[in-house]
Amino acid sequence: MTKASTLIDVLKRELKSRRITYLELAQKIGVSESSVKRMFASKNLSLHRLDQILDAAQISLHELTSRSYEESLIDELSYEQEEELISDPKKFIVAVSAMNYLTLQQIVDIYAISETEVIAYLLRLDHLGIIELMPNNRIKLLLSRIFRWIPNGPIQQLHRRESFADYLDASFDGKHDMMQFITVMLSKQSSAILLTRMRQLARDISDQHHADANLPFEEKHRMSFMLSARPWIPAYFQQLIRPEYIAQYYAQKQKK
Repeated sequence: MTKASTLIDVLKRELKSRRITYLELAQKIGVSESSVKRMFASKNLSLHRLDQILDAAQISLHELTSRSYEESLIDELSYEQEEELISDPKKFIVAVSAMNYLTLQQIVDIYAISETEVIAYLLRLDHLGIIELMPNNRIKLLLSRIFRWIPNGPIQQLHRRESFADYLDASFDGKHDMMQFITVMLSKQSSAILLTRMRQLARDISDQHHADANLPFEEKHRMSFMLSARPWIPAYFQQLIRPEYIAQYYAQKQKK
Protein backbone atom coordinates (compact mmCIF):
# COMPACT_ATOMS: atom_id res chain seq x y z
CA MET A 1 0.00 0.00 0.00
CA THR A 2 1.40 3.40 -1.01
CA LYS A 3 1.76 6.24 1.46
CA ALA A 4 -0.89 8.25 -0.43
CA SER A 5 -3.30 5.32 -0.21
CA THR A 6 -2.66 5.01 3.53
CA LEU A 7 -3.28 8.75 3.94
CA ILE A 8 -6.67 8.47 2.24
CA ASP A 9 -7.62 5.46 4.40
CA VAL A 10 -6.79 7.50 7.51
CA LEU A 11 -8.82 10.42 6.16
CA LYS A 12 -11.84 8.11 5.68
CA ARG A 13 -11.58 6.94 9.28
CA GLU A 14 -11.24 10.52 10.50
CA LEU A 15 -14.39 11.54 8.64
CA LYS A 16 -16.24 8.56 10.10
CA SER A 17 -15.06 9.33 13.64
CA ARG A 18 -16.33 12.90 13.22
CA ARG A 19 -19.62 11.56 11.79
CA ILE A 20 -19.20 13.46 8.54
CA THR A 21 -21.06 11.62 5.76
CA TYR A 22 -20.07 11.63 2.10
CA LEU A 23 -23.25 13.59 1.36
CA GLU A 24 -22.38 16.29 3.90
CA LEU A 25 -18.82 16.46 2.59
CA ALA A 26 -20.04 16.70 -1.01
CA GLN A 27 -22.30 19.62 -0.14
CA LYS A 28 -19.44 21.44 1.60
CA ILE A 29 -16.99 21.12 -1.31
CA GLY A 30 -19.57 21.59 -4.08
CA VAL A 31 -19.58 18.20 -5.81
CA SER A 32 -21.98 15.27 -5.99
CA GLU A 33 -22.05 12.52 -3.39
CA SER A 34 -21.18 9.98 -6.09
CA SER A 35 -18.07 12.01 -6.96
CA VAL A 36 -16.91 11.90 -3.34
CA LYS A 37 -17.53 8.14 -3.18
CA ARG A 38 -15.58 7.67 -6.41
CA MET A 39 -12.64 9.73 -5.14
CA PHE A 40 -12.32 7.66 -1.97
CA ALA A 41 -12.95 4.34 -3.75
CA SER A 42 -10.23 5.04 -6.34
CA LYS A 43 -7.99 6.68 -3.69
CA ASN A 44 -7.23 9.39 -6.22
CA LEU A 45 -7.30 12.90 -4.76
CA SER A 46 -5.60 15.96 -6.16
CA LEU A 47 -3.82 18.22 -3.67
CA HIS A 48 -6.46 20.89 -4.35
CA ARG A 49 -9.29 18.48 -3.59
CA LEU A 50 -7.50 17.19 -0.48
CA ASP A 51 -7.17 20.78 0.79
CA GLN A 52 -10.90 21.32 0.22
CA ILE A 53 -11.83 18.18 2.13
CA LEU A 54 -9.50 18.98 5.04
CA ASP A 55 -10.88 22.52 5.29
CA ALA A 56 -14.46 21.26 5.16
CA ALA A 57 -13.82 18.65 7.86
CA GLN A 58 -11.61 20.99 9.91
CA ILE A 59 -8.71 18.55 9.88
CA SER A 60 -5.16 19.87 9.61
CA LEU A 61 -2.70 18.28 7.20
CA HIS A 62 -0.26 17.86 10.09
CA GLU A 63 -2.88 15.96 12.10
CA LEU A 64 -3.67 13.73 9.13
CA THR A 65 -0.04 12.92 8.30
CA SER A 66 0.76 12.32 11.97
CA ARG A 67 -2.08 9.83 12.29
CA SER A 68 -1.06 8.18 9.03
CA TYR A 69 2.52 7.81 10.25
CA GLU A 70 1.40 6.42 13.61
CA GLU A 71 -0.74 3.78 11.91
CA SER A 72 2.22 2.64 9.80
CA LEU A 73 4.27 1.84 12.92
CA ILE A 74 4.61 -1.62 14.47
CA ASP A 75 2.50 -2.55 17.51
CA GLU A 76 3.94 -6.05 17.89
CA LEU A 77 6.65 -8.18 16.30
CA SER A 78 6.03 -11.62 14.88
CA TYR A 79 6.92 -14.73 16.88
CA GLU A 80 9.77 -15.40 14.45
CA GLN A 81 11.14 -11.86 14.80
CA GLU A 82 11.22 -12.14 18.59
CA GLU A 83 12.96 -15.51 18.33
CA GLU A 84 15.57 -13.99 16.04
CA LEU A 85 16.25 -11.08 18.40
CA ILE A 86 17.02 -13.34 21.35
CA SER A 87 18.99 -15.86 19.28
CA ASP A 88 22.01 -13.54 19.54
CA PRO A 89 22.58 -11.62 22.83
CA LYS A 90 24.42 -8.82 21.01
CA LYS A 91 21.59 -8.39 18.52
CA PHE A 92 19.08 -8.23 21.37
CA ILE A 93 21.18 -5.62 23.20
CA VAL A 94 21.39 -3.48 20.04
CA ALA A 95 17.64 -3.83 19.44
CA VAL A 96 16.69 -2.83 22.99
CA SER A 97 19.22 0.02 22.89
CA ALA A 98 17.65 1.32 19.67
CA MET A 99 14.22 1.08 21.32
CA ASN A 100 15.62 3.24 24.12
CA TYR A 101 16.81 5.85 21.59
CA LEU A 102 20.53 5.22 22.10
CA THR A 103 22.73 6.34 19.23
CA LEU A 104 25.28 4.15 17.49
CA GLN A 105 28.11 5.79 19.43
CA GLN A 106 26.36 5.40 22.76
CA ILE A 107 25.81 1.68 22.11
CA VAL A 108 29.50 1.25 21.28
CA ASP A 109 30.55 3.28 24.35
CA ILE A 110 28.37 1.27 26.74
CA TYR A 111 28.69 -2.28 25.44
CA ALA A 112 31.61 -4.45 24.34
CA ILE A 113 30.35 -4.51 20.77
CA SER A 114 32.40 -3.04 17.93
CA GLU A 115 31.04 -0.29 15.69
CA THR A 116 31.15 -2.66 12.71
CA GLU A 117 29.09 -5.23 14.61
CA VAL A 118 26.54 -2.65 15.76
CA ILE A 119 26.06 -1.37 12.20
CA ALA A 120 25.56 -4.93 10.95
CA TYR A 121 22.92 -5.53 13.63
CA LEU A 122 21.23 -2.22 12.84
CA LEU A 123 21.06 -3.17 9.17
CA ARG A 124 19.35 -6.40 10.16
CA LEU A 125 16.88 -4.49 12.36
CA ASP A 126 16.23 -2.22 9.38
CA HIS A 127 15.51 -5.29 7.24
CA LEU A 128 13.07 -6.56 9.89
CA GLY A 129 11.25 -3.21 9.82
CA ILE A 130 12.00 -2.41 13.46
CA ILE A 131 14.13 0.63 12.63
CA GLU A 132 15.14 2.66 9.61
CA LEU A 133 18.89 3.21 9.40
CA MET A 134 19.28 6.77 8.18
CA PRO A 135 22.33 8.55 6.66
CA ASN A 136 25.30 8.82 9.04
CA ASN A 137 23.94 5.74 10.85
CA ARG A 138 21.18 7.66 12.58
CA ILE A 139 18.44 5.38 13.94
CA LYS A 140 14.75 6.00 13.29
CA LEU A 141 12.54 3.78 15.43
CA LEU A 142 9.50 2.28 13.69
CA LEU A 143 7.63 1.01 16.76
CA SER A 144 4.34 2.55 17.82
CA ARG A 145 3.61 4.09 21.21
CA ILE A 146 1.56 1.02 22.16
CA PHE A 147 4.25 -1.47 21.15
CA ARG A 148 4.50 -4.54 23.36
CA TRP A 149 6.21 -7.91 23.33
CA ILE A 150 3.98 -10.87 22.42
CA PRO A 151 2.15 -12.13 25.54
CA ASN A 152 3.92 -15.35 26.54
CA GLY A 153 6.08 -14.99 23.43
CA PRO A 154 9.82 -15.69 23.16
CA ILE A 155 10.91 -12.45 24.84
CA GLN A 156 8.44 -12.64 27.72
CA GLN A 157 9.49 -16.24 28.28
CA LEU A 158 13.14 -15.13 28.28
CA HIS A 159 12.36 -12.44 30.86
CA ARG A 160 10.59 -14.97 33.08
CA ARG A 161 13.58 -17.31 32.94
CA GLU A 162 16.38 -14.77 33.19
CA SER A 163 15.13 -11.42 34.46
CA PHE A 164 12.13 -11.49 36.78
CA ALA A 165 13.86 -13.10 39.77
CA ASP A 166 16.76 -10.66 39.45
CA TYR A 167 14.37 -7.72 39.04
CA LEU A 168 12.38 -8.62 42.16
CA ASP A 169 15.48 -9.37 44.25
CA ALA A 170 15.63 -5.84 45.68
CA SER A 171 14.40 -3.87 48.67
CA PHE A 172 12.60 -1.28 46.47
CA ASP A 173 13.34 1.44 49.02
CA GLY A 174 15.34 3.79 46.78
CA LYS A 175 14.36 7.27 45.66
CA HIS A 176 13.13 6.03 42.28
CA ASP A 177 11.81 2.65 43.50
CA MET A 178 8.30 1.47 44.26
CA MET A 179 6.79 -1.92 45.02
CA GLN A 180 3.24 -2.60 46.13
CA PHE A 181 1.75 -6.07 46.04
CA ILE A 182 -2.00 -5.93 46.57
CA THR A 183 -4.39 -8.88 46.75
CA VAL A 184 -8.08 -7.99 46.73
CA MET A 185 -11.55 -9.40 46.04
CA LEU A 186 -13.23 -7.65 43.11
CA SER A 187 -16.26 -8.02 40.87
CA LYS A 188 -15.77 -8.73 37.16
CA GLN A 189 -16.82 -5.15 36.40
CA SER A 190 -14.33 -3.63 38.84
CA SER A 191 -11.57 -5.89 37.52
CA ALA A 192 -12.28 -4.74 33.96
CA ILE A 193 -12.19 -1.07 35.00
CA LEU A 194 -8.84 -1.46 36.77
CA LEU A 195 -7.32 -3.42 33.88
CA THR A 196 -8.34 -0.60 31.54
CA ARG A 197 -6.59 1.89 33.83
CA MET A 198 -3.47 -0.27 33.89
CA ARG A 199 -3.39 -0.41 30.09
CA GLN A 200 -3.71 3.37 30.01
CA LEU A 201 -0.84 3.66 32.49
CA ALA A 202 1.28 1.47 30.20
CA ARG A 203 0.48 3.86 27.33
CA ASP A 204 1.34 6.85 29.55
CA ILE A 205 4.73 5.29 30.34
CA SER A 206 5.36 4.76 26.64
CA ASP A 207 4.30 8.34 25.84
CA GLN A 208 6.70 9.70 28.47
CA HIS A 209 9.46 7.52 27.01
CA HIS A 210 8.86 9.14 23.61
CA ALA A 211 8.59 12.63 25.11
CA ASP A 212 12.00 12.28 26.80
CA ALA A 213 13.67 10.82 23.71
CA ASN A 214 15.44 14.06 22.77
CA LEU A 215 16.78 14.85 26.24
CA PRO A 216 20.57 14.55 26.71
CA PHE A 217 21.58 10.99 27.53
CA GLU A 218 23.18 12.01 30.84
CA GLU A 219 19.86 13.47 32.05
CA LYS A 220 18.12 10.09 31.84
CA HIS A 221 18.40 6.79 33.67
CA ARG A 222 17.01 3.34 32.97
CA MET A 223 13.66 2.50 34.53
CA SER A 224 11.74 -0.78 34.33
CA PHE A 225 8.06 -1.05 35.13
CA MET A 226 6.25 -4.33 35.73
CA LEU A 227 2.47 -4.09 35.43
CA SER A 228 0.59 -7.33 35.98
CA ALA A 229 -2.72 -8.68 37.19
CA ARG A 230 -4.36 -12.10 37.21
CA PRO A 231 -6.68 -14.27 39.29
CA TRP A 232 -4.29 -16.07 41.61
CA ILE A 233 -4.01 -17.88 44.93
CA PRO A 234 -0.50 -18.31 46.41
CA ALA A 235 0.69 -21.91 46.64
CA TYR A 236 1.14 -21.63 50.41
CA PHE A 237 -2.55 -20.66 50.68
CA GLN A 238 -3.64 -23.46 48.39
CA GLN A 239 -2.11 -26.02 50.72
CA LEU A 240 -4.78 -25.19 53.31
CA ILE A 241 -7.74 -24.79 50.98
CA ARG A 242 -10.31 -27.55 50.75
CA PRO A 243 -9.89 -29.61 47.53
CA GLU A 244 -13.51 -29.05 46.49
CA TYR A 245 -12.99 -25.25 46.59
CA ILE A 246 -9.83 -25.50 44.46
CA ALA A 247 -11.73 -27.53 41.85
CA GLN A 248 -14.55 -24.97 41.83
CA TYR A 249 -12.09 -22.04 41.58
CA TYR A 250 -10.27 -23.37 38.52
CA ALA A 251 -13.52 -24.46 36.87
CA GLN A 252 -14.71 -20.83 37.09
CA LYS A 253 -11.39 -19.60 35.63
CA GLN A 254 -11.81 -21.81 32.58
CA LYS A 255 -15.26 -20.34 31.91
CA LYS A 256 -13.94 -16.77 31.81
